[in-house]
Amino acid sequence: MLRPMNAPAVSVASARTRLALSAFVLLFVELALIRWLGANIIYLAYFSNFVLVGSFLGIGLGFLWASRSERSLFPWAAVALSAFVAMVRLFDINIEVGGSNLIFFADQRPVGPPRWIMLPIVFAAVALCVAAIADGVARNFRRLAPLDAYRWDLVGSILGVVGFSALAFLGSPPVVWGAIVGSLLLGLAWNHGVSARRWGAASLLLLVAVLGVESFGGSQAWSPYYALSWDEHDEGGIVMRINDVATWDQHPKHEAAMYDFVYDFRTAEEVGEVLIIGAGSGNDVSVALGHGAERVDAVEIDPVILDLARTHHPGQPYADDRVNVHIDDGRAFLERTDRQWDLILLALPDSLTVVLGQGSIRLESYLFTQEAIAAYRDHLAPGGVFGMYNFMREGWLVDRYAATLADAFGEAPCVVDPQANLLTVLAVSEDPAALHCHGDDRWLASADGPEPVSDDRPFPYLRTPHVPRFYLMAIALVLGASVLAVRVAAGPMRGLWRQTDVFFMGLAFLLLETKNVVEFALLFGTTWFVNALVFVSVLVSVLAAVEVSRRVRVRRPEWLYAVLAAALALNWIVPTEWLLTLAPGVRLAVAGGVAFLPIFTANLIFADRFRDEEESTVAFGANILGAVLGGVLEYTALLTGYRSLLFIVAAAYVLALLTGRRYLRPAVGA
Repeated sequence: MLRPMNAPAVSVASARTRLALSAFVLLFVELALIRWLGANIIYLAYFSNFVLVGSFLGIGLGFLWASRSERSLFPWAAVALSAFVAMVRLFDINIEVGGSNLIFFADQRPVGPPRWIMLPIVFAAVALCVAAIADGVARNFRRLAPLDAYRWDLVGSILGVVGFSALAFLGSPPVVWGAIVGSLLLGLAWNHGVSARRWGAASLLLLVAVLGVESFGGSQAWSPYYALSWDEHDEGGIVMRINDVATWDQHPKHEAAMYDFVYDFRTAEEVGEVLIIGAGSGNDVSVALGHGAERVDAVEIDPVILDLARTHHPGQPYADDRVNVHIDDGRAFLERTDRQWDLILLALPDSLTVVLGQGSIRLESYLFTQEAIAAYRDHLAPGGVFGMYNFMREGWLVDRYAATLADAFGEAPCVVDPQANLLTVLAVSEDPAALHCHGDDRWLASADGPEPVSDDRPFPYLRTPHVPRFYLMAIALVLGASVLAVRVAAGPMRGLWRQTDVFFMGLAFLLLETKNVVEFALLFGTTWFVNALVFVSVLVSVLAAVEVSRRVRVRRPEWLYAVLAAALALNWIVPTEWLLTLAPGVRLAVAGGVAFLPIFTANLIFADRFRDEEESTVAFGANILGAVLGGVLEYTALLTGYRSLLFIVAAAYVLALLTGRRYLRPAVGA
């Protein structure tokens, strides 16, 4: 049975400080769990949205519990977190990723428990850990006026995102994350009594010990995207494991024959200038140099992987003066240059993670859309060749890519291994004389081949538009568990029903944020920096709305809904393809204005509603629970694309307006 620990009495200034610090810890832990669990539960990085949504549920539960119980969960936060981390490290867990209609790039390790079971378990564990931390946030939150509390919660959240992003940039290992979190939790729980201090200190030691095992020692590193480890060959080069999955092996030029197929298809004797997207290991760069390339532009999204490849490759291709290295997303790099190449290669681009903040787009997803293929075509010099190769797993994926190439180039591509038994190679050019492939080397369209994918539905690994069955089963379990957990945390539901309007606001806001994360990933790249910048910008926009609301009271709050409707309509009207044609600086200004106008307006609405709320923790908890449902509804993008999420956003705000009309009273003096 949970025993109450002594709760400290604090001043307003102290409550603000403690609120900001606890909010910092909350956001820091949320981001750290997404990164760390993806590296330690094999293949979970493909499903990080379940960790994110589990965090939202935990925040909601923590606020609801704090609104009705004097038994604080916060002193137990460090205990729950350290126990969870220790359990994950103790057991060798992996997520099942089999199936032919949705492709995952997996190795041959034994299959783990069914994903529709494992994902809800991870979801629940994350929710419990985060709920204990959120309880501490909520207890400081309710000591302040609603907008003052929201303000300092946002300040702490922004610092949490910035702090974790800075550590990711520096390549700090998990033991540093654990030491920061454990120390702050211990400090914040210090006044809860001797028992809280003892448990907090023990938990800090356990976190540091467990995370220290994977943080120290040679042949391992943490990049902004992955946990990396490698083995060295006696003759030079390394075998790289990404999130403990063997991913690539460095070869000397004479052992890299599989990279020669595209060159063999070309008719030109001179290679000319080459662009390689997904340069990573350096093998592709080494082969291009070996074929006499005059210039090689090597694009790699992960700076740590590139540094390791540069150091260990036996041929030292990155040391060649002809090689120009670009740390960037491949699609974003192309959008920022007018340069043309004689040969463009997509070289084994298959990430093992998704873009943070949503559940379906992988780092490389925007490299395979119709719009991306058109961009490759437009960046080829006359007579230039585009090639791509990978272990594609399924013949239908080869057909999808080949059909996309044929549509863009007006010629059927040359193909090696169209059944995707091992390494599949595709090569194409607008100039039929630039390639020689005959008979079985020429791709033939199949009657049941899948459609190409677009920037709005960038899901190349999903055979047809649908929500896979395992997602539906996992989501059903997650929603069922969420309903039960909310009932336990909130007690009688009468008070929660009064917050229906802010629930719908939370649902809509999560989907609006998701659309912006996805759109900015397309406009500026799927890099960790762009992702972190979007999250910080969203929080700063929310904080700005709160600051405006603290100083200005809207006389007719319903007018804000009209402004929001216009802002959402503008988001629908302005096409992403037009934004991509703008210069980078202009694109940032226009896209930022279009994207953040509805976010700012929506939070003016929420802040106005929240200002006089007597049960601020209940209302805030209900708002976050709406985000849980929003995180689930995000998967409808698999069916309809991301722009269509705007319809759900609009519908949710209409429901918020209808269910919250009693709060739309004119301001005094209106």
